Amino acid sequence: MGALGVVAFIVVLILVIVIHEAAHFGVARAFDIKVHEFFVGFGPRIWSRRRGETEVGFKWIPAGGYVKIAGMNPYEVVAPEDHPRTFGAKPIWQRVLVIVAGPATHFVLAFAFFALWLGAVGEPTTRSPVLVEVPAVLDGAPGPAFEAGLRAGDRIIAIDELRDPSDDALVAYVQDRVGEPVTVTVERAERTVTVTIVPVPSEVEGVQQARLGVILGAGRRETAGIVGAVAGGVRLVGEQLVATVQGVGRIFGPEGLGRLVDLVFTDEPRAPGDATSVVGVGAVAGSIASEGHFGDLLFVFGIVNVFVGFLNLLPLPPFDGGHLAVLAIEKVRGRPVDMRKVVPVSAAVAAFFILFTVAVVYVDIVKPPV
Repeated sequence: MGALGVVAFIVVLILVIVIHEAAHFGVARAFDIKVHEFFVGFGPRIWSRRRGETEVGFKWIPAGGYVKIAGMNPYEVVAPEDHPRTFGAKPIWQRVLVIVAGPATHFVLAFAFFALWLGAVGEPTTRSPVLVEVPAVLDGAPGPAFEAGLRAGDRIIAIDELRDPSDDALVAYVQDRVGEPVTVTVERAERTVTVTIVPVPSEVEGVQQARLGVILGAGRRETAGIVGAVAGGVRLVGEQLVATVQGVGRIFGPEGLGRLVDLVFTDEPRAPGDATSVVGVGAVAGSIASEGHFGDLLFVFGIVNVFVGFLNLLPLPPFDGGHLAVLAIEKVRGRPVDMRKVVPVSAAVAAFFILFTVAVVYVDIVKPPV
Protein backbone atom coordinates (compact mmCIF):
# COMPACT_ATOMS: atom_id res chain seq x y z
CA MET A 1 0.00 0.00 0.00
CA GLY A 2 2.91 2.32 0.76
CA ALA A 3 4.43 1.75 -2.68
CA LEU A 4 1.06 2.51 -4.23
CA GLY A 5 0.99 5.82 -2.37
CA VAL A 6 4.42 6.75 -3.71
CA VAL A 7 3.38 5.82 -7.25
CA ALA A 8 0.18 7.84 -6.90
CA PHE A 9 2.20 10.86 -5.75
CA ILE A 10 4.59 10.59 -8.71
CA VAL A 11 1.74 10.20 -11.21
CA VAL A 12 -0.14 13.18 -9.79
CA LEU A 13 3.05 15.28 -9.75
CA ILE A 14 3.65 14.57 -13.44
CA LEU A 15 0.03 15.39 -14.26
CA VAL A 16 0.31 18.65 -12.31
CA ILE A 17 3.40 19.61 -14.33
CA VAL A 18 1.64 18.76 -17.58
CA ILE A 19 -1.39 20.85 -16.61
CA HIS A 20 0.81 23.80 -15.59
CA GLU A 21 2.69 23.80 -18.89
CA ALA A 22 -0.47 23.09 -20.86
CA ALA A 23 -1.97 26.27 -19.39
CA HIS A 24 0.99 28.33 -20.62
CA PHE A 25 0.75 26.58 -23.98
CA GLY A 26 -3.02 26.98 -24.33
CA VAL A 27 -3.11 30.69 -23.50
CA ALA A 28 -0.11 31.40 -25.73
CA ARG A 29 -1.77 29.65 -28.64
CA ALA A 30 -5.04 31.47 -27.92
CA PHE A 31 -3.17 34.75 -28.49
CA ASP A 32 -1.45 33.33 -31.60
CA ILE A 33 1.99 33.16 -29.98
CA LYS A 34 4.23 30.55 -31.54
CA VAL A 35 5.32 27.69 -29.25
CA HIS A 36 8.35 25.67 -30.35
CA GLU A 37 8.43 22.97 -27.64
CA PHE A 38 6.27 21.49 -24.87
CA PHE A 39 8.23 19.02 -22.71
CA VAL A 40 7.82 17.29 -19.36
CA GLY A 41 11.26 16.89 -17.76
CA PHE A 42 14.70 18.17 -18.70
CA GLY A 43 17.83 16.77 -20.31
CA PRO A 44 17.96 14.23 -23.17
CA ARG A 45 14.74 13.34 -24.93
CA ILE A 46 12.97 10.09 -24.09
CA TRP A 47 10.22 10.51 -26.65
CA SER A 48 8.83 13.38 -28.70
CA ARG A 49 6.44 14.03 -31.53
CA ARG A 50 5.72 17.11 -33.59
CA ARG A 51 2.15 18.34 -33.39
CA GLY A 52 1.74 21.14 -35.87
CA GLU A 53 4.56 23.61 -35.23
CA THR A 54 5.21 22.38 -31.67
CA GLU A 55 7.41 19.48 -30.57
CA VAL A 56 5.90 17.72 -27.53
CA GLY A 57 7.45 14.95 -25.44
CA PHE A 58 9.27 13.71 -22.34
CA LYS A 59 12.85 14.08 -21.14
CA TRP A 60 14.89 12.00 -18.72
CA ILE A 61 15.12 14.30 -15.69
CA PRO A 62 11.61 14.51 -14.13
CA ALA A 63 12.33 17.73 -12.25
CA GLY A 64 9.65 19.87 -13.90
CA GLY A 65 8.74 20.81 -17.43
CA TYR A 66 8.67 23.73 -19.82
CA VAL A 67 7.20 25.29 -22.92
CA LYS A 68 9.54 27.08 -25.32
CA ILE A 69 7.65 30.16 -26.45
CA ALA A 70 8.94 32.11 -29.43
CA GLY A 71 10.77 35.27 -28.40
CA MET A 72 11.24 34.53 -24.70
CA ASN A 73 14.88 33.51 -25.15
CA PRO A 74 16.78 36.75 -25.75
CA TYR A 75 19.41 34.89 -27.78
CA GLU A 76 16.93 33.17 -30.08
CA VAL A 77 17.12 34.04 -33.76
CA VAL A 78 13.57 34.70 -34.89
CA ALA A 79 12.59 34.53 -38.53
CA PRO A 80 11.18 37.88 -39.78
CA GLU A 81 7.81 36.32 -40.60
CA ASP A 82 7.50 35.03 -37.01
CA HIS A 83 8.14 38.37 -35.29
CA PRO A 84 4.41 39.26 -34.99
CA ARG A 85 3.87 35.91 -33.23
CA THR A 86 6.62 36.26 -30.64
CA PHE A 87 6.00 36.78 -26.94
CA GLY A 88 7.47 40.27 -26.88
CA ALA A 89 5.35 41.45 -29.81
CA LYS A 90 2.10 40.97 -27.89
CA PRO A 91 0.44 43.48 -25.54
CA ILE A 92 1.54 43.30 -21.90
CA TRP A 93 -1.88 42.10 -20.72
CA GLN A 94 -1.69 39.10 -23.03
CA ARG A 95 1.83 38.29 -21.87
CA VAL A 96 0.71 38.55 -18.25
CA LEU A 97 -2.11 36.06 -18.87
CA VAL A 98 0.28 33.64 -20.56
CA ILE A 99 2.56 33.71 -17.52
CA VAL A 100 -0.16 33.70 -14.84
CA ALA A 101 -1.96 30.75 -16.45
CA GLY A 102 0.64 28.26 -15.20
CA PRO A 103 0.73 29.13 -11.47
CA ALA A 104 -3.04 29.66 -11.45
CA THR A 105 -3.59 25.99 -12.29
CA HIS A 106 -1.94 24.98 -9.00
CA PHE A 107 -4.42 26.95 -6.92
CA VAL A 108 -7.33 25.58 -8.95
CA LEU A 109 -6.00 22.04 -8.52
CA ALA A 110 -5.40 22.62 -4.81
CA PHE A 111 -9.00 23.74 -4.42
CA ALA A 112 -10.22 20.66 -6.32
CA PHE A 113 -8.11 18.29 -4.19
CA PHE A 114 -9.21 19.93 -0.93
CA ALA A 115 -12.88 19.99 -1.92
CA LEU A 116 -12.78 16.34 -2.98
CA TRP A 117 -11.04 15.41 0.26
CA LEU A 118 -13.65 17.20 2.35
CA GLY A 119 -16.57 15.73 0.40
CA ALA A 120 -15.36 12.15 -0.08
CA VAL A 121 -12.91 11.46 2.76
CA GLY A 122 -13.81 13.96 5.43
CA GLU A 123 -11.93 16.29 7.75
CA PRO A 124 -10.72 14.74 11.03
CA THR A 125 -12.35 16.02 14.22
CA THR A 126 -11.69 15.37 17.91
CA ARG A 127 -15.23 14.03 18.42
CA SER A 128 -15.90 10.36 19.12
CA PRO A 129 -12.23 9.41 19.40
CA VAL A 130 -11.03 5.93 18.55
CA LEU A 131 -9.16 3.92 21.18
CA VAL A 132 -5.56 3.46 20.09
CA GLU A 133 -4.70 1.30 23.11
CA VAL A 134 -6.52 -0.24 26.05
CA PRO A 135 -3.82 -1.36 28.52
CA ALA A 136 -4.54 -4.50 30.48
CA VAL A 137 -2.62 -3.04 33.43
CA LEU A 138 -2.77 0.52 34.79
CA ASP A 139 -0.43 1.52 37.63
CA GLY A 140 0.07 -2.12 38.56
CA ALA A 141 -3.65 -2.88 38.75
CA PRO A 142 -6.07 -4.25 36.13
CA GLY A 143 -7.02 -1.55 33.62
CA PRO A 144 -10.66 -0.56 34.23
CA ALA A 145 -11.53 -0.17 30.53
CA PHE A 146 -9.82 -3.46 29.65
CA GLU A 147 -11.63 -5.24 32.47
CA ALA A 148 -14.93 -3.78 31.23
CA GLY A 149 -14.33 -5.22 27.77
CA LEU A 150 -13.15 -2.25 25.69
CA ARG A 151 -10.53 -2.98 23.04
CA ALA A 152 -8.24 -1.01 20.72
CA GLY A 153 -10.15 0.10 17.63
CA ASP A 154 -13.37 0.85 19.52
CA ARG A 155 -14.76 4.34 18.94
CA ILE A 156 -16.35 6.14 21.90
CA ILE A 157 -19.68 7.60 20.78
CA ALA A 158 -21.14 8.40 24.21
CA ILE A 159 -20.36 8.49 27.91
CA ASP A 160 -23.51 8.59 30.03
CA GLU A 161 -25.66 11.33 28.45
CA LEU A 162 -22.74 13.03 26.72
CA ARG A 163 -23.07 12.15 23.02
CA ASP A 164 -20.34 12.35 20.40
CA PRO A 165 -17.83 13.69 22.96
CA SER A 166 -14.59 15.39 21.97
CA ASP A 167 -11.41 14.04 23.54
CA ASP A 168 -11.17 17.13 25.78
CA ALA A 169 -14.82 16.84 26.83
CA LEU A 170 -14.32 13.15 27.57
CA VAL A 171 -11.29 13.78 29.77
CA ALA A 172 -13.05 16.65 31.59
CA TYR A 173 -16.15 14.53 32.22
CA VAL A 174 -14.17 11.67 33.74
CA GLN A 175 -12.20 13.96 36.10
CA ASP A 176 -15.20 14.59 38.31
CA ARG A 177 -16.22 10.94 38.60
CA VAL A 178 -13.46 9.01 40.34
CA GLY A 179 -15.02 5.88 41.83
CA GLU A 180 -18.39 6.56 40.17
CA PRO A 181 -19.61 4.10 37.50
CA VAL A 182 -20.00 5.65 34.03
CA THR A 183 -21.68 4.10 31.00
CA VAL A 184 -19.52 4.12 27.91
CA THR A 185 -20.94 3.34 24.47
CA VAL A 186 -18.61 2.44 21.63
CA GLU A 187 -18.81 1.47 17.98
CA ARG A 188 -17.12 -1.84 17.20
CA ALA A 189 -17.17 -3.56 13.81
CA GLU A 190 -20.43 -1.85 12.75
CA ARG A 191 -22.21 -2.67 16.01
CA THR A 192 -22.76 -0.81 19.29
CA VAL A 193 -21.34 -2.04 22.59
CA THR A 194 -22.17 -0.53 25.98
CA VAL A 195 -20.09 -1.14 29.10
CA THR A 196 -19.84 0.25 32.62
CA ILE A 197 -16.47 1.53 33.84
CA VAL A 198 -15.37 2.96 37.17
CA PRO A 199 -12.70 5.68 36.66
CA VAL A 200 -9.67 5.28 38.91
CA PRO A 201 -7.16 7.86 40.18
CA SER A 202 -3.82 7.77 38.38
CA GLU A 203 -0.70 9.91 38.41
CA VAL A 204 0.25 11.27 34.97
CA GLU A 205 3.49 13.31 34.78
CA GLY A 206 3.23 14.15 38.46
CA VAL A 207 -0.42 15.21 38.28
CA GLN A 208 -3.23 13.21 39.86
CA GLN A 209 -5.95 12.45 37.31
CA ALA A 210 -8.99 10.25 36.89
CA ARG A 211 -8.60 7.67 34.12
CA LEU A 212 -10.62 5.06 32.32
CA GLY A 213 -7.46 3.28 31.24
CA VAL A 214 -7.50 4.10 27.53
CA ILE A 215 -5.29 5.97 25.07
CA LEU A 216 -7.33 8.15 22.71
CA GLY A 217 -6.65 8.51 19.00
CA ALA A 218 -8.23 10.33 16.08
CA GLY A 219 -11.79 11.55 16.23
CA ARG A 220 -14.56 10.84 13.76
CA ARG A 221 -14.26 12.31 10.28
CA GLU A 222 -16.91 14.67 8.98
CA THR A 223 -17.67 14.73 5.26
CA ALA A 224 -19.15 17.86 3.72
CA GLY A 225 -21.89 18.35 1.18
CA ILE A 226 -21.26 20.11 -2.12
CA VAL A 227 -21.61 23.61 -0.66
CA GLY A 228 -19.52 22.75 2.38
CA ALA A 229 -16.84 21.09 0.26
CA VAL A 230 -16.60 24.12 -2.03
CA ALA A 231 -16.44 26.59 0.86
CA GLY A 232 -14.01 24.35 2.72
CA GLY A 233 -11.82 23.99 -0.36
CA VAL A 234 -11.52 27.77 -0.64
CA ARG A 235 -10.82 28.01 3.10
CA LEU A 236 -8.06 25.40 2.98
CA VAL A 237 -6.39 27.06 -0.03
CA GLY A 238 -6.29 30.31 1.95
CA GLU A 239 -5.02 28.63 5.11
CA GLN A 240 -2.32 26.70 3.29
CA LEU A 241 -1.27 29.79 1.34
CA VAL A 242 -0.70 31.66 4.60
CA ALA A 243 1.20 28.67 6.02
CA THR A 244 3.27 28.44 2.83
CA VAL A 245 4.23 32.12 2.93
CA GLN A 246 5.33 31.73 6.54
CA GLY A 247 7.15 28.47 5.78
CA VAL A 248 9.02 29.86 2.77
CA GLY A 249 10.12 32.87 4.80
CA ARG A 250 11.39 30.58 7.54
CA ILE A 251 13.07 27.96 5.32
CA PHE A 252 14.85 30.44 3.05
CA GLY A 253 15.75 32.85 5.82
CA PRO A 254 19.14 32.87 7.57
CA GLU A 255 17.90 30.57 10.33
CA GLY A 256 16.39 28.08 7.88
CA LEU A 257 19.47 27.96 5.65
CA GLY A 258 21.67 27.56 8.70
CA ARG A 259 19.45 24.73 9.84
CA LEU A 260 19.87 23.00 6.47
CA VAL A 261 23.66 23.30 6.71
CA ASP A 262 23.51 21.66 10.15
CA LEU A 263 21.34 18.82 8.84
CA VAL A 264 23.74 18.17 5.96
CA PHE A 265 27.07 18.40 7.79
CA THR A 266 26.25 17.36 11.38
CA ASP A 267 24.35 14.66 13.25
CA GLU A 268 21.55 17.11 14.02
CA PRO A 269 18.28 15.10 14.00
CA ARG A 270 15.44 15.89 11.63
CA ALA A 271 12.50 17.97 12.96
CA PRO A 272 8.90 18.18 11.63
CA GLY A 273 9.29 21.79 10.41
CA ASP A 274 12.40 21.19 8.32
CA ALA A 275 12.41 21.65 4.53
CA THR A 276 11.27 18.64 2.52
CA SER A 277 11.90 17.80 -1.13
CA VAL A 278 9.84 15.78 -3.57
CA VAL A 279 11.63 12.70 -2.21
CA GLY A 280 10.52 13.46 1.33
CA VAL A 281 6.94 14.28 0.37
CA GLY A 282 6.81 11.05 -1.66
CA ALA A 283 7.95 9.12 1.42
CA VAL A 284 5.27 10.81 3.50
CA ALA A 285 2.67 9.91 0.87
CA GLY A 286 3.81 6.29 1.03
CA SER A 287 3.60 6.31 4.83
CA ILE A 288 0.08 7.76 4.79
CA ALA A 289 -1.06 5.13 2.29
CA SER A 290 0.58 2.29 4.24
CA GLU A 291 -1.39 3.33 7.33
CA GLY A 292 -4.63 2.86 5.42
CA HIS A 293 -5.37 6.56 4.91
CA PHE A 294 -5.06 6.57 1.12
CA GLY A 295 -7.77 9.22 0.78
CA ASP A 296 -5.68 11.67 2.78
CA LEU A 297 -3.28 11.84 -0.15
CA LEU A 298 -5.80 14.27 -1.65
CA PHE A 299 -4.97 16.66 1.18
CA VAL A 300 -1.23 16.17 0.56
CA PHE A 301 -1.74 16.90 -3.15
CA GLY A 302 -3.57 20.08 -2.23
CA ILE A 303 -0.74 21.28 0.03
CA VAL A 304 1.89 20.52 -2.63
CA ASN A 305 -0.04 22.48 -5.26
CA VAL A 306 -0.37 25.55 -3.03
CA PHE A 307 3.37 25.45 -2.33
CA VAL A 308 4.33 25.01 -6.00
CA GLY A 309 1.90 27.72 -7.07
CA PHE A 310 3.31 30.21 -4.58
CA LEU A 311 6.92 29.28 -5.38
CA ASN A 312 6.24 29.90 -9.07
CA LEU A 313 4.99 33.39 -8.24
CA LEU A 314 8.15 34.49 -6.44
CA PRO A 315 9.35 37.66 -8.25
CA LEU A 316 12.64 36.04 -9.22
CA PRO A 317 13.68 34.90 -12.69
CA PRO A 318 13.45 32.21 -13.98
CA PHE A 319 10.19 31.64 -12.03
CA ASP A 320 6.92 32.78 -13.57
CA GLY A 321 6.81 35.51 -10.93
CA GLY A 322 10.14 36.77 -12.26
CA HIS A 323 8.65 37.17 -15.72
CA LEU A 324 5.73 39.05 -14.19
CA ALA A 325 8.18 41.34 -12.36
CA VAL A 326 9.95 42.09 -15.65
CA LEU A 327 6.61 42.92 -17.29
CA ALA A 328 5.77 45.23 -14.38
CA ILE A 329 9.11 47.03 -14.80
CA GLU A 330 8.47 47.30 -18.53
CA LYS A 331 5.05 48.79 -17.87
CA VAL A 332 6.45 51.38 -15.44
CA ARG A 333 9.42 52.30 -17.64
CA GLY A 334 7.37 52.39 -20.80
CA ARG A 335 9.95 50.45 -22.80
CA PRO A 336 11.05 46.80 -23.09
CA VAL A 337 13.57 45.29 -20.67
CA ASP A 338 16.74 43.89 -22.19
CA MET A 339 16.29 40.23 -21.21
CA ARG A 340 19.96 39.54 -21.80
CA LYS A 341 20.66 41.48 -18.61
CA VAL A 342 18.21 39.24 -16.75
CA VAL A 343 19.95 36.02 -17.80
CA PRO A 344 22.77 36.23 -15.18
CA VAL A 345 20.17 36.79 -12.45
CA SER A 346 18.20 33.78 -13.69
CA ALA A 347 21.34 31.67 -13.70
CA ALA A 348 22.23 32.70 -10.13
CA VAL A 349 18.71 32.01 -8.84
CA ALA A 350 18.58 28.67 -10.66
CA ALA A 351 22.00 27.68 -9.27
CA PHE A 352 20.89 28.51 -5.72
CA PHE A 353 17.68 26.49 -5.97
CA ILE A 354 19.45 23.54 -7.60
CA LEU A 355 22.01 23.50 -4.77
CA PHE A 356 19.25 23.90 -2.18
CA THR A 357 17.21 21.08 -3.73
CA VAL A 358 20.19 18.72 -3.85
CA ALA A 359 20.89 19.42 -0.17
CA VAL A 360 17.29 18.80 0.86
CA VAL A 361 17.08 15.60 -1.20
CA TYR A 362 20.25 14.39 0.53
CA VAL A 363 18.71 15.12 3.95
CA ASP A 364 15.47 13.38 2.94
CA ILE A 365 17.46 10.26 2.06
CA VAL A 366 19.77 10.07 5.07
CA LYS A 367 17.30 11.57 7.57
CA PRO A 368 13.79 10.75 6.33
CA PRO A 369 10.93 13.09 7.41
CA VAL A 370 9.47 12.26 10.79
